[in-house]
Amino acid sequence: MRLRGGRVAKAVFIMMLWAACSWAQGGAARGPRSPARSPLVLSGQSLSDLERKIAGANRTEELFGGEGMQLRVAVQHEKDKPAGPAEVHDDSDDVYYVLDGAATLVLGGALDSPREVEPGEWRGARIIGGQTFEVKKGDLIIVPRGTPHQRSTVGKDFSMILIKIFASPVRAAGTR
Repeated sequence: MRLRGGRVAKAVFIMMLWAACSWAQGGAARGPRSPARSPLVLSGQSLSDLERKIAGANRTEELFGGEGMQLRVAVQHEKDKPAGPAEVHDDSDDVYYVLDGAATLVLGGALDSPREVEPGEWRGARIIGGQTFEVKKGDLIIVPRGTPHQRSTVGKDFSMILIKIFASPVRAAGTR
């Protein structure tokens, strides 16, 4: 196919215009993001006050997270609570920092008769072949996604900071 002089110039002009527009869009759109939420600074005293507030009950106080975030931070207290269902999260990692007390954790192995309760969220009555750990104040536990885990505080008092890291931002309730 042979283009005549005017057509060649027009084709070159259109290609250059397209390239310039593509470059301008990419260049103009780049820059640092704005924060998704305001920063949170919680003093040691504030954290101690929060621990006292939720002590004595099986409660969770959310500190940070929500729709559009890939992070959830909460302070959790459990007292004399039997093990709930064992869990596996396909798309989130858990980090626990024990503030006070003790708990029994079972990590690894496999869920017994796993059932998917939400997309990527699995539960089972117990863990088969897991390893049992007694955790206490000051311990740090990292539970990577896909790891079966189960906690019990029977006969114990337990407070922890839970940090949950999601693979993608949390969607609004009822959306996929």
